[in-house]
Amino acid sequence: MQELNISQIEQLLYERIKDDQFNTLATLPQPNSFKDISKATNRIIEAIKNDETINIIGDYDADGVISTAIMVEFFNKAIGIEVNYIIPNRFEHGYGISEQILELVYDGIIITVDNGISAIEAANIAKNRGLDLIITDHHTVGETLPDAYAIINPKQDDCHFPFKDICGANVAWYLCANIKKQLNLKFNLMDFFDILSIAIVADVMPMRSLNKTIVKKGLQILQTSQRPAIVAFRERLSLTNINEDDIGFKIAPLINCAGRMEDANIALEFLLSYDTLEASYNLDYLVELNNQRKEQQNSIFEEAKLQVTNDDIIVVSSSKWNEGIIGIVASKLCDKYKKPAFVFTIKDNIAKASARSVANINLYNLIETVQEFTLGFGGHKGAAGLSVETNKLNQFKTAINQAIINIPSQDKQLQNDALCMLNINNVNDKLYNMINNFRPFGLENNLPVFYFHNLIVKDIKYMGTNNQYQKLSVGNNNTSIDLLIFTDTITVQINDTISFLATINQNNFRGDISYNLMFKELL
Repeated sequence: MQELNISQIEQLLYERIKDDQFNTLATLPQPNSFKDISKATNRIIEAIKNDETINIIGDYDADGVISTAIMVEFFNKAIGIEVNYIIPNRFEHGYGISEQILELVYDGIIITVDNGISAIEAANIAKNRGLDLIITDHHTVGETLPDAYAIINPKQDDCHFPFKDICGANVAWYLCANIKKQLNLKFNLMDFFDILSIAIVADVMPMRSLNKTIVKKGLQILQTSQRPAIVAFRERLSLTNINEDDIGFKIAPLINCAGRMEDANIALEFLLSYDTLEASYNLDYLVELNNQRKEQQNSIFEEAKLQVTNDDIIVVSSSKWNEGIIGIVASKLCDKYKKPAFVFTIKDNIAKASARSVANINLYNLIETVQEFTLGFGGHKGAAGLSVETNKLNQFKTAINQAIINIPSQDKQLQNDALCMLNINNVNDKLYNMINNFRPFGLENNLPVFYFHNLIVKDIKYMGTNNQYQKLSVGNNNTSIDLLIFTDTITVQINDTISFLATINQNNFRGDISYNLMFKELL
């Protein structure tokens, strides 16, 4: 691999995004390009005028919680009405709008956010009860659509919204924008960009075009947002110059952990906190839940690794695993073994899984080929959820590993993430600042990963409460730099020569700036 200078690296980063549309706030697409958005808006306005109950049904991940928060706050602050809002409990109700959830809805209209596109049965129940159902979602559309009053989802074939890969909170935001326009309300929808940007990052949307533009503005707003929950985040996590990594590794896990460990409504009430005192109190509990989540996650990951075989697809299961955490474990297994991973938790006769993918393997399409072995599934290309009868779990494992054989080899080809070779002598302010100009980074616009060749291990230290992380001092005859390893530790000794992939990280301690490398992969 060739070593490039800073100008050449800058050109490579520019090539990634040069053809992006919607690069400014002024060019963001208008709401009216969504299929059914006018129909949905008119029905919602009718409900407002007739004083009907408006029921918002969300989802228990960060995107779903934020989608719900946006809708609740919009109706409350922009229109001046209270709505009934429900986020299913993962352990009690399962995913999305369901027969159980509909038992909590007595009248009025229903608006789903970040769910509903696969809710065939629930839609039929709602219709039979005379409840108009408006679905807002962003997940992959199946062969059969729910029989709903209106469906707003950019992934519908006949939807003309020009950018398909947006999160559920963004779809909800666009519906609010259309209602605002029709009612001629004076309300600044950009006030939601602080939490909308969190949803985009947390749901791992492509950091291109529309998403990149919103997150870039959202990160600016996060610095000064007076939303009590955001103020609490900044104070508790000592956040000053907030970037997308702060969202991904510090903020989003605290919102997600409520639904993973207990109930997502804890996170929703935090986001809707009235003042910073209430927000700080709610955040205390989220921090406690997140610490429990980390402990369980590490334990499940270690147990799951013991079940990994040489199959092309990892399928592991246990009746002891928390279903709220198995998605994270699936991601970690993917990263470690470079294979798609299905992690099942078994309760009674049902095995529920979270799945994650690698390379260009489309999980939704893959599961669809073996759907006869499932009780149901949903998701998108990179992540999915499904359930299987426990006695069919082995059949599913065989079938899914057989199905992947039919996927074109180019889709299974793992790409080397390295942008180019880099000399550690060139890790400096100039390079780091140039890279920063291309933020925010994310899917399809990744933080640049560099190839470091034949560096000598000069020192090895262990970090973390259980010494589970490593810090290596690596270098050549003239220069050394710290390499931080937060994945599984690697087996090396002092004076070994190693080549690896890593990103560049800046440390700013009381104005003293230094750089280290964040380990990605040993080569």
